[in-house]
Amino acid sequence: MGFCQLLKKASLAGAFFVPGIWLSAAQAQVFCPAPASVVQVEVQRVVDGDTVRLKDGRSVRMIGLNAPETGKKGRTDEPFAVAARQRLQALVGASHGRVGLVPGREGKDHYGRTLAHLYGANGENLEAQLLADGLGFQVGVAPNVDLVACQQAAENSARAARLGLWRQSPVLPVAQLKQSGFALVSGRVSKIERNRGGIWIELHGSLVLRIAPDLARQFDSGVLNGLQGKTIEARGWVQDRSKRGGLKNAQARWLLPLTDPAMLKSMD
Repeated sequence: MGFCQLLKKASLAGAFFVPGIWLSAAQAQVFCPAPASVVQVEVQRVVDGDTVRLKDGRSVRMIGLNAPETGKKGRTDEPFAVAARQRLQALVGASHGRVGLVPGREGKDHYGRTLAHLYGANGENLEAQLLADGLGFQVGVAPNVDLVACQQAAENSARAARLGLWRQSPVLPVAQLKQSGFALVSGRVSKIERNRGGIWIELHGSLVLRIAPDLARQFDSGVLNGLQGKTIEARGWVQDRSKRGGLKNAQARWLLPLTDPAMLKSMD
């Protein structure tokens, strides 16, 4: 069963729940409170569960949160995509359309969107609230990793309570990978190699994790070496290398770049 199929099955189990059901979950604990000073901006509309359009014309992609995708170009919504968008709309509405904005260290993504943390009128981080509701996955993309720890804590609370996306485990064994895109995967480490291309962590089942040379210093070498032979969980955007002109020298078909130590953990 594929990643989206697993989520669809989980979402159907909660199909009659409405966004309000998550209100008490996110409010039970405050994660990532706002810094002393934030820039106030007006939201024109909520695009999806992790993106808003501001009245000044900017599109803002929220840092540290990957919400399910809403349907585009004839594709159907991913499970919980509508719930995530509606929850974000409710949070923005509770702040009367004005939110606090803290730009990331890297200010733009490759689509030209502003990368930023958003805060409600009550000072609570909107990304963390969606994570605590189980309506998105925590992601860490350097250099915008200042809130990784508290966002992880928010996600962990939803995972422990089996809310939203965690109602049924979304973690896929490597052997069940069928397509490119964001995924949580698990597998056993067969080899760790270092070369000019970075650090390569091979998993049984045709998946290799890559840490780029410029990010290697962010990872603890001792921790990485200790992963040999262990079962790990990794997350990120999986790439299909078979679509790049064929695999060479028995390369793993699937490649998952790691951008922060938070994207990798040992399960043993």
